[in-house]
Amino acid sequence: MCNLGSVNLVNHLKDGGLDMDKLQRTINTAMRMLDNVIDINFYSVGKARTSNLKHRPVGMGIMGFQDALHMLRIPYASDTAVEFADRAMEAVCYNAYLASTHLAEERGRYSTFNGSLWSKGILPQDSLKRLAEERGAGAVPYLEADFSETLDWAALRQRIQTVGMRNSNCIAIAPTATIANIVGVSASIEPTYQNLFVKSNLSGEFTVVNQYLVRDLKALNLWDEVMVGDIKYFDGSLSRIDRIPAELRSLYATAFEIDPVWLIEAGARRQKWIDQAQSLNLYFHGASGKKLDETYKLAWVRGLKTTYYLRSMGATSAEKSTGKGGELNAVSASGNAGRMAAPAALPEPEIVGKACTLRPGDPGFEECEACQ
Repeated sequence: MCNLGSVNLVNHLKDGGLDMDKLQRTINTAMRMLDNVIDINFYSVGKARTSNLKHRPVGMGIMGFQDALHMLRIPYASDTAVEFADRAMEAVCYNAYLASTHLAEERGRYSTFNGSLWSKGILPQDSLKRLAEERGAGAVPYLEADFSETLDWAALRQRIQTVGMRNSNCIAIAPTATIANIVGVSASIEPTYQNLFVKSNLSGEFTVVNQYLVRDLKALNLWDEVMVGDIKYFDGSLSRIDRIPAELRSLYATAFEIDPVWLIEAGARRQKWIDQAQSLNLYFHGASGKKLDETYKLAWVRGLKTTYYLRSMGATSAEKSTGKGGELNAVSASGNAGRMAAPAALPEPEIVGKACTLRPGDPGFEECEACQ
């Protein structure tokens, strides 16, 4: 059992960095709320109730990581982004563990605290050091991790051993797909999927556009009908739209354009602070056995506990046209907003075999041989 909650990083930025005071206040409140859930929740399974009341695990996470990078003008695929991932997660974890000690003083420790790693003064970053010892040191390094700290962890370690913890686990980064949509930020620690796409659910179809990109393009007088058409044509990718400055193309690179190595590096820096794990998806544009082997070996060498889904691009995509008359947009790299000559009409694709234009629910759809 794990009761989840996520901090919106976008609302905790100030003067080009994290607002540490506000972040601490938010986490103090959130940890108290999550701890309350354990007691007031309805449990349909008796073992779940027993486990929750015995160990009192909660999972504080984050969302809006990509939005925060956009606001700070930091490309996801950069050392600066990896450093921000490290410092942001350190602050979240430090304050979550500290908040749990305050709850322990007020409400008591969780019942199985004695004998736990917490009681022995072993924190998540210490377990990473123990992993290094278990793998051994030799000519071939089996763990290459960053152990830097910026907060007073020695004092927190002492406090935990003295006061105890209210919760056996405190940190878990969940996918946050639904709540991030409601709040209007990027999900969890995910890079931007596409700068422009259509999302479908039971309520219908919704066009999702990267608001930060739109703001920047408007500032450069580049947001026009032609630009919208080009972004649609390239499936939300900016890499082949020459009129967009290289800086923006780097800043707004999408998930499949970012080397998964950067996701691993940022994930490893977060992981050293986390007592549970993170939903770390990997994105491959043209996955190969060699690339998969290199990426997952890097994750192992960096000491990651686990990864989540592996996502790859489809082998094919639908042919698109972006003009009102079906013609393709073409804009020169010099920035001229005028539309260049439309290319010749593309030939109709040859249909091999049976084709069907029926939609689900139409008469005869269930009996159509081409649909089976």
